[in-house]
Amino acid sequence: MNRPSVLLGMSGGVDSSVAAALLVRQGYNVHGLTLQVWEHEDDSVATSKKWQERGCCKIGLAQHVAKRLKIPHNVLDAREPFRANVIDDFLSGYTTGTTPNPCVRCNERVKIRTLIDLATTQGFDYVATGHYARLTMDGPIPTLSRAVDHRKDQTYFLYRLRRQWLQKLLFPVGELQKSTVWEEAEALDLPPDELKESQEICFVTQGDYRTFIQHERPAAKKSGLFINEAGVPLGEHDGIAFYTPGQRRGLGIATGQRLYVQQVNPSTNTVLLGPEEALYKNECTVSDLNILDPRLTQGETEVHVKLRYATPATPATVTPLGTSGLGVRFHHPQRAISPGQSAVFYDHDAVLGGGIIQPS
Repeated sequence: MNRPSVLLGMSGGVDSSVAAALLVRQGYNVHGLTLQVWEHEDDSVATSKKWQERGCCKIGLAQHVAKRLKIPHNVLDAREPFRANVIDDFLSGYTTGTTPNPCVRCNERVKIRTLIDLATTQGFDYVATGHYARLTMDGPIPTLSRAVDHRKDQTYFLYRLRRQWLQKLLFPVGELQKSTVWEEAEALDLPPDELKESQEICFVTQGDYRTFIQHERPAAKKSGLFINEAGVPLGEHDGIAFYTPGQRRGLGIATGQRLYVQQVNPSTNTVLLGPEEALYKNECTVSDLNILDPRLTQGETEVHVKLRYATPATPATVTPLGTSGLGVRFHHPQRAISPGQSAVFYDHDAVLGGGIIQPS
C-alpha cells in the first residue's frame, strides 16, 4: 500500500523540523523543501553570522533534520518572487503611507503558493508547514481554525490562503502546545543556541525596518511637516515611511504634551500628531478581501477581529459594502488602527476571512 506523500516546507526552524518528525512518525512519505527567500548561506561570506541571523530560511539546519529523519530534501531559490511579491510590496506600502504585513503576503504569494503549485505538478498528495494552525472538518471543505496553543496561533498570517488549497494542507504542530514541540525538538539533536525564535521581519537582519527602508529606497527620506488637527505645523519629519499610527518615540517634537502619530498623508507629505485619546476609533473599512466563509458578504455578521498578530481579537459587527469591501464597527474603540495592516475575522476558533485596512 502506497503511503500518502507530503511536500513539507522546511525553514530549518524548530516548528517545521518537528512537523517533519511528526509526519514521518505518522507514516507519510515526506519530502522536505526549503524555499530560499532571502540571502545565500555562503560560509565564505557570512562566517560570523549565526543561523538565527540569516533570515527565515536556515538551510543547513533543514538539511540536518532531513538527514536525521532519512527523508529527501531540496532547496529552491525563491528570492526573485519574494523580492517582487513581499519586499517590494512592503517598501511600496511604507513609502505611500500604509503598513503592510510581509508575513501575510509571503504565505499567500510565495511560500504556500509555491508549495501548492509544486505539489500539484509533481503529484504530492499534501503540502505541510510548521505553522500553528488547524484544519477542522465541518463540511466538504476544511475550515481554517486557530491552533490549540492560542498564544502561538498563526492563523492571522494565513487568512489569505485560497479555500481550494485547504483540502491539500496539513499543519502537524497545530494540535500541540509549544512546550510539547520543544520536547519533540530535543530528540532531533538540534543545537539549542541556534533555535532562537525570531520576532522580527525576516529580511530585516541589520538595524530596524526604518534602516532597511532607507537603504532600499533612499528617496523615502523626504522631509515634510508634522501638523496637529488644526493643520498647524509642529516641526519637520524625516519622511512618511518612517512613521506609523500610535508611534510616540523618535518624533523629536517638544510641545509640553505627549503626542502620537495619528495618520500619515502621502498626498501632502504630512504626519498628523495628536493626544493618545485621539488614537481610538470605533470603525474602519476593509477591502482586498479573502473570504473563507460566505457569511461575511451576506449581511451583518457578529465576529471577533484581530487587527494585529500580537493583540487579542475584539468583538465587532461586520457589514458588506458593495461587492469589494466590509465595514467594521467595533464594540469597544480600538487604538491606532493602521491602514495596510490586516483585519482577520473569527467565529470562535474558525477563520472567516479578512482583508486590508483602508485609510479613513
